[in-house]
Amino acid sequence: MTLTELYAIIEARRGDDPATSYVAKSFAKGRAKLAQKVGEEAVETVIAAIEGDRDAIISESADLIFHLLMLWSDAGIAPADVTAALEKRRGTSGLEEKANRKEPG
Repeated sequence: MTLTELYAIIEARRGDDPATSYVAKSFAKGRAKLAQKVGEEAVETVIAAIEGDRDAIISESADLIFHLLMLWSDAGIAPADVTAALEKRRGTSGLEEKANRKEPG
């Protein structure tokens, strides 16, 4: 499944009944909870990486991507928007790109 396919599924389920849809239930809680869940999944991915647990890294990464796509959807950001941002960076070293950012980070 591609990110675009998963994103389309998330978009389709946003308006479902929160009692029967995890996606709809997550959206009903609001953006702050969606963002918090992304953070939780990121931490779980980091822990799996530190522990060297390949299977857990894969599983937690899938959870992280899923929840990140829900956050993107809530913010009106499509995978193509992020792909376009990455495409702008093509051919630029990571160190150069970071040095050229206007925002801290």
